[in-house]
Amino acid sequence: MNNYDAIIIGAGHNGLTNAAYLAKAGLNVVVLEKNDYIGGASVSRELHEGWIYSSCSYVCSMMRQALHRDLDLGRHGLLLVPYLGTVNFGDAGERLFTYHDEEAAHLELKRHSPHDADAMHRFQTDLTRYSQLIRKTLLRTPPDPTSFRPRDIRELLYLAKQVWALGEKEIYEYVRFFTMSAAEYLEDYFENDMIKAAMASPGIIGTALGVYSPGSSYILLHHVMGDVDGSIGAWGLARGGMGAISDAIAGALQEHGGEIRTNAGVQQVLVENRKAVGVVLENGDEIRARVVVSNLDAKRTFTRIMDKNDLPEGIYEKACNFKIRGSSGKVNIALSGMPKFTGVPGNRYIDRGGQGFTGSLETMERAYDCWKRGRWSDDPFVESVIPSAWDPTVAPPGQHWMSNFVQYCPSDLAEGPWTAEKRDLFGQTVVDKIERYSPGFKDLIVHMEVRTPHEIEQEIGLTEGNIFQGELTIDQLFFNRPFPGYAQYRMPVKNLYMCGSSTHPGGGVSAACGANAAREILMDLRRPNTVPDDDFYDE
Repeated sequence: MNNYDAIIIGAGHNGLTNAAYLAKAGLNVVVLEKNDYIGGASVSRELHEGWIYSSCSYVCSMMRQALHRDLDLGRHGLLLVPYLGTVNFGDAGERLFTYHDEEAAHLELKRHSPHDADAMHRFQTDLTRYSQLIRKTLLRTPPDPTSFRPRDIRELLYLAKQVWALGEKEIYEYVRFFTMSAAEYLEDYFENDMIKAAMASPGIIGTALGVYSPGSSYILLHHVMGDVDGSIGAWGLARGGMGAISDAIAGALQEHGGEIRTNAGVQQVLVENRKAVGVVLENGDEIRARVVVSNLDAKRTFTRIMDKNDLPEGIYEKACNFKIRGSSGKVNIALSGMPKFTGVPGNRYIDRGGQGFTGSLETMERAYDCWKRGRWSDDPFVESVIPSAWDPTVAPPGQHWMSNFVQYCPSDLAEGPWTAEKRDLFGQTVVDKIERYSPGFKDLIVHMEVRTPHEIEQEIGLTEGNIFQGELTIDQLFFNRPFPGYAQYRMPVKNLYMCGSSTHPGGGVSAACGANAAREILMDLRRPNTVPDDDFYDE
């Protein structure tokens, strides 16, 4: 039996971040991972000889720059490079290019709609104002609105000051924004259907909502409030794949003496006298610690690795009712050459970017209708990127790797359980969609890995394959995440904490959840705080 100051369950990027900050503060820390590799959904793996797949998460934007610098992740090998441009395809083959360069982006929008080219500045200004307000909360612990503790009162006053700074008109619009659908919000700015579809796509990524579903406008905001290399709202790629992020954080953890154990799945959290005292591994080994930190989602934490009898009344039921619906699939494809898309010039601005097979708002909503009926979409929304266009480490010379994120794909099919045959049929639907815009694409395929929510849950441990560890709807945000009264990373059992994306600020490769939880743990253990308490990049 081993004894530690802290046990972290799950070596995803948040678990590693949490452990790194605890180790940096001088604690004896161990991270337990059920797989034989680290990273969780932020992972790079050679699943076909010569090709390195980012098999789950595939793009980076939300990584908090304060944490990146504080843990010195660049020294541990992390290099993030922003997109230079993207291309979106309409149902009839229309093409909308977006560029990192502001003048080029304006001219392209003007080609489709002079009105929308002018409206884009207003749209981006408003969205940036909203995102700046949210960004100031990402590395802060949510206050308990029912508490009269000085810390919670100070935090509520801080938030009130930030909101009041928006101005009366903007506050009305801000409240309205949270309850709107992405499509309705975009109607306030744009008239061109192609532009609206392209702008709406971040509002559905990873969530069981459609573009016309109330609340999807916040998901849109969630995906544009990050930054890469100082460019707010930009998206980027990690050299070596998304696993490079986890590897860099693991390097920081080990630099400070932290330990990582793979093939060490946790069977149960040990609770004695209503206190978490350790864990029992799947092989029967027992490990004890002063605190136990779960990087698993809320549903898995309280219904899989804890005895219901160890929980206060009502918590098990809250976990069962926690919304965590799977809606996304992933198709990774090894290619013998660079695909050519109809009407798309080959240049570094487009190659070093992404492809959005968006269609129209109606097309995306029909794809959502398929999910509601328990089947994968006949004409899915696919967001793709070809990292090998600039990163030579992920594919052999002259060959390429294409990552495809797919909406929608249910975790449970109406016609019965997932099988290998159904999984492959889902993958073929995605390939057929790409072939429509890139004739000859199928001939380039060397290898393909298809992941439905079923595969994602079985391997990574994300319940229903939900990439956010829980829906980002207003009833599950901020001081309601994961449950009202437990948003400050301390869970109902003493010495038990959570640090995964089921906590504030939610999903995405941000590392904020892990860092915020570490700050609270250090406070409880009366150790010096080593975690930035705000993203000073925004100050």
